[in-house]
Amino acid sequence: MGGFFGAVLKRDAISDVFFGTDYHSHLAPRRGGMAAFDPAIGLQREIHNIENSPFRTKFEDVFDEMQGTAAIGCISDSDPQPLLIRSNLGTYALCTIGVINNAKALIDQYLSFSGGHFGAMQGGKVNSTELVAAMINQKSDFTDGIRFAQQVIQGTASILILKQDGHIIAARDKMGRLPVLIGKSEDGYCVSFESHAYQKLGYADEKELGPGEIVELSPHEMIQLSPPGKEMRICSFLWTYYGYSTASYEGINVETMRYRNGEIMAEADEKSGNNKQVDYVGGVPDSGTPHAIGYANRSHIPFARPFIKYTPTWPRSFTSANKAQRNQVAKMKQIAVHDLIQDKSLLFVDDSIVRGTQLQETVEFLYDNGAKAVHMRSACPPIMYGCKYLNFSRSTSDLDLITRRTILELEGEEGFNHLDEYADAGTERGQAMRRAICEKFHFDSLEFQTIEGVVKAIGLPACKLCTYCWNGKE
Repeated sequence: MGGFFGAVLKRDAISDVFFGTDYHSHLAPRRGGMAAFDPAIGLQREIHNIENSPFRTKFEDVFDEMQGTAAIGCISDSDPQPLLIRSNLGTYALCTIGVINNAKALIDQYLSFSGGHFGAMQGGKVNSTELVAAMINQKSDFTDGIRFAQQVIQGTASILILKQDGHIIAARDKMGRLPVLIGKSEDGYCVSFESHAYQKLGYADEKELGPGEIVELSPHEMIQLSPPGKEMRICSFLWTYYGYSTASYEGINVETMRYRNGEIMAEADEKSGNNKQVDYVGGVPDSGTPHAIGYANRSHIPFARPFIKYTPTWPRSFTSANKAQRNQVAKMKQIAVHDLIQDKSLLFVDDSIVRGTQLQETVEFLYDNGAKAVHMRSACPPIMYGCKYLNFSRSTSDLDLITRRTILELEGEEGFNHLDEYADAGTERGQAMRRAICEKFHFDSLEFQTIEGVVKAIGLPACKLCTYCWNGKE
């Protein structure tokens, strides 16, 4: 997915942006970048690959290499950024978060009338952030340019711009699928995806931008360039999966939402009698753990951690090109607590079940270590559609999803006309899909949270939440 952080201050901003950007490292594993503006030097930029090394280790020399009272940083799971752009709007640094689904059409249209060009990456691909810049530059000012870009882009684009006057422009995507928050301190302003990133740096909550809202920040003030729209579809997965536990979006904390979500799942299991004879409740680390705590608190079944992830030397998935090596590393990261597994009936809560590959390996690991039974709960509903707005659950085919593959095996393509039934545990089709996945993965039982349960746990009206990957509704 990705995240960004920027600051414009009365003092040097490099330290704040370094630490603020590092606090977004959980959002993407591939690239990190920073750009800064200093009146004597101008715009500066640095980008590094962070696939096998944390952001902070790759950018530890940035304090000697960059300076400026304004800076922006980003964590990206796709193209290198920030980019330095020189255009009719001046020279500026730009980073974006989101997905452009109609990139080819926009590129072809732009090239057909502009006579311009794009820098091509490997395979001829155009950097998506450069494409956003090309759309912005078609207008005579940044506000109109950002509005135009968000109008023509099919997908999602939150935008952060560092101008050559040292000001920062921040724009939330037009449907508010992702958060953009503003913090304020005595030294100036910052903009962030995650609230804890600036709170730890001494900033106070100032504003959460509305859908499509655009603001300009200087050390002394925040000016609204474009008001927010009325409709919002913020991504529900912010709370269930990829948001950090200490973060809050729309005033709702991630960790407490996950406790509520687990409690709601436990209540449903109690009504149906599906959690009897369970010795321990555990979470699939890390994001499944708070859901499991909520489940354990409500069910009064003891919470335990039957296996621990070894993170001192393997803090993230190792990205070797060798599949066997990747699988070996995944196994090395899981260390069993045998006293909590041997001859025990375990119920695990995972944040979601997407392809199921890693979950299958985890269950095999538990049985290899003596588990008597493994029950599985998903903290979100069955994922039936690949996300087309962000990078979560994006696949080359919907058949990458374990639900779709299982439905195809059960009923062929006709089953795809009945996805609502398969998602519902109260229907014959829903029960058949759950039994088939249980057999495939050797679960003793399987259940998913409902959309209504997730909405209740978040606490926002359903019309303000994006649930596309569960029900296909935009």
